[in-house]
Amino acid sequence: MSQKCVHKGCGKKFNDPEEPCTYHPGPPVFHEGQKGVRTPLLTGWTCCKPRVLTFDEFLSIPPCTTGKHSTIDETPAPPPAASSEEQSSILAPKPVAVSNGDSLPSRAPQSIPQAVPEKAPPEPESEGDDPSLPISPDTTCQRRGCGASSSTTTTSSREGETCVYHPGFPLFHEGSKGWTCCKRKVLEFDDFLRIEGCEKKDRHMFVGSGKKGKRANGGEEKVESVKHDFYQTPTTVHASLYLKKIKKADAKISFSSPTSLFVDLPTTDSKRYQEKIPLYASVDTEKSTWKIMGTKIELALVKADGQSWPVLRADERRTGEIIQVGKAGRA
Repeated sequence: MSQKCVHKGCGKKFNDPEEPCTYHPGPPVFHEGQKGVRTPLLTGWTCCKPRVLTFDEFLSIPPCTTGKHSTIDETPAPPPAASSEEQSSILAPKPVAVSNGDSLPSRAPQSIPQAVPEKAPPEPESEGDDPSLPISPDTTCQRRGCGASSSTTTTSSREGETCVYHPGFPLFHEGSKGWTCCKRKVLEFDDFLRIEGCEKKDRHMFVGSGKKGKRANGGEEKVESVKHDFYQTPTTVHASLYLKKIKKADAKISFSSPTSLFVDLPTTDSKRYQEKIPLYASVDTEKSTWKIMGTKIELALVKADGQSWPVLRADERRTGEIIQVGKAGRA
């Protein structure tokens, strides 16, 4: 009788206990951004280095350890999160002594929330598999939360299939884990993976249409937009554009004008992000610099006029807040 391996990243059914198993021996890790700052949620595994920005990318991180299948979960528990009282004690402002003997609370550093651009809705998901495309064995259903694997390489009749899945997206907030499409929330990652889907379809989707995100002229996937954030000083705007596996030798970054940044960023996994970014204000194109990192590009945009930037892009929605850079004047 076949058994199911409980190792993270494996989950296969096996009959031979000596069969090699590739898995993650450590627990997952979710780096949630500081409260009030809209930064991407970095996810990964404690046992290996890759960190990604989306849940689909997280699920595709290749296992880092080879061993044998097991029916006993020996993954170490993640360290306990700090309680709300401990967090508040860490964030509480400390009193500052003044010359007359009184003490005043120091002002806690405040982050500046950035406006998030309204993105175009994603392309509709394929309703099912293209009958002309072959389905390899052990191919996992592409719908979130399903996890079913194919057991055939043919496109014969698949009557009786039922796909139970989540049409929404994963939602991780201050330790709570769930899906945007249903109400149930849990604390443990294993419990999150076991949340049953809230919608059903008559067929699984193992290969889809085979055309998602592909250009007709070369098979290269076009990245429509990337996540970004920034902070600023009186003279410089420090911005980050998040994109993994950028080909440094082929990347092109230039200023078409003091208020426009052009980026052409191909990646090693056949993707390309290309856009002319309208900047909020003018920059000194000669002094501005950039640096390509493992998962992002860091930009140092030197301000031409020293004014405060409420947003990075000129086409972003303003928050209505007045952001002061530098020291406040005394009344």
